[in-house]
Amino acid sequence: MTDTGRSIIYQKGFPMSIDIRIATYVYPGWHSELERKDERGQVLNEWSLLRDAKPLFDGHRQPRVPLNIYDDSLPKSSEWQIGIAKRYGIDVFIYCFYWSFGRRFLYKPLDDAFLKCSRFKDVEFAIMWANRLPRGILPIRERKGPVIHPSRFVYTNKDDFLKLIKYIAENYFCKENYAKVNGRYLFSIFDSTFFIRDTGTEGAREIIDNSRRWLTSNGYNDIYLMAINPAPSFISEYKKAGFDAISHYVFLPDWKGEFLQDYRWLIRRRVGEWSEFANRSGLPYYPSVSPGWDATPRGRVEGKKPPKRYPYWPIVVNENPEDFKWFLKTGLDYNIENNRDSPIQFITSLNEWSEGHYLEPDSHFGYGFLEAIKNAKEDI
Repeated sequence: MTDTGRSIIYQKGFPMSIDIRIATYVYPGWHSELERKDERGQVLNEWSLLRDAKPLFDGHRQPRVPLNIYDDSLPKSSEWQIGIAKRYGIDVFIYCFYWSFGRRFLYKPLDDAFLKCSRFKDVEFAIMWANRLPRGILPIRERKGPVIHPSRFVYTNKDDFLKLIKYIAENYFCKENYAKVNGRYLFSIFDSTFFIRDTGTEGAREIIDNSRRWLTSNGYNDIYLMAINPAPSFISEYKKAGFDAISHYVFLPDWKGEFLQDYRWLIRRRVGEWSEFANRSGLPYYPSVSPGWDATPRGRVEGKKPPKRYPYWPIVVNENPEDFKWFLKTGLDYNIENNRDSPIQFITSLNEWSEGHYLEPDSHFGYGFLEAIKNAKEDI
């Protein structure tokens, strides 16, 4: 297989060429943002969370040490990220896009860095609407109450969603390297369950159809709308609401399970669940694989034991590039078998360091997870 992800498979004795794209999510939180503060009230730069992270038990691999600490609002940082993407077989960057009734957050890494760097056309890009406001104060202190404070939920309506789609079309869909699925713009909604609960299934369908009509009547292609993090209790609603496919962001830990969870055991469990999402939803399912999970840098533990909630619990242990390669290769095989019209393999994520799922090189594994991507594609 070539570096572009083109694989030759055989069906009924005849060779068939398939373009397999690897897409990784990009978290745009690695610069100082005036609306984000640390616990002292100072403007937050999330690298400080990583630097100040403390191990919670013997053998706990904290703090994580990046080989490159960057300001992701600068074009040179995007050029470095694009360089490693091209070298190791990543084809698409999916930017987390924070929007709430016309107000944007954490937009500089996409607008001021990626789109303004000299190499931005070297990879495709797409947008996931992160319909949840970023945390305004970090690290998180231990407290009672809901894990997601109600003030962080992002509501929408017919007019607002159309305004969102217009903005994205005029600023991003129009770029020649915006990623498409069967000629349609790849666009996803992070908390797809909240989106449907907010608008109702029929309301969601009306909102989505209205936006599709605007796109096609104004010379744009249609969207390929992907529901991220589908709730099992809502699984039959996504197709009714107008989504084209489903996937996940991080689909790795058992959120209500043990404090320490073994990576190898988890990935085998998750692989066994992929087909069920497609079968129960009636939609194509696109796997998302992750190199790990440890969000403890985002919280401050004040007692002797970490509370059983985000970001302290759970922690995935024993992650390694070799098992990650198996996880990724299994996802690629699933795509070839089930999504052969336009197979895309998602990885969460390129750089969410403070939650412990990142591909970028660190002092422990070096470029190991990136090498695993390159090797997995070559093994198809």
